Amino acid sequence: MDSKSYKTLYVNEKTAQKEWILIDANGEVLGRLASQVAKILRGKNKPSFTPNVDCGDNVIIINAEKVRLTGNKLTAKTYVRHTGYPGGQRFTTPAEYFAKSPKTVIEKAVRGMLPKNRLGEALIKNLKVYAGAEHPHEAQTPKVVKLNEIK
Repeated sequence: MDSKSYKTLYVNEKTAQKEWILIDANGEVLGRLASQVAKILRGKNKPSFTPNVDCGDNVIIINAEKVRLTGNKLTAKTYVRHTGYPGGQRFTTPAEYFAKSPKTVIEKAVRGMLPKNRLGEALIKNLKVYAGAEHPHEAQTPKVVKLNEIK
């Protein structure tokens, strides 16, 4: 028996096969979209997944303003941040984020599903979110993926 077949192969930054993936967020539910995107960014949908390496794909999300929130989350959900000063706690709803910058809601949802360490900070840089249907990444020839096709 060949002993080489029993060795576990690990991926590093040089051997990772990274692709560009395009996802249309039109009519998609925010949490389901974010969990699938986090899985792709992390590389968990690949057989060569290595937990400590950025082996995931680059993801482009278009039509961020058309993402859906179920129930009354658009007004009832609150995002909390702190300015750093006494009494500096600030509360924001997704409706306010959609009015200012619709891509922020998707970025915050995906960031919350990634690791909270240096790897997570590197992975979130592979996510590009655009409010409209146009994006400047045509040169990378992204592969269009439907959310229900992701395993």
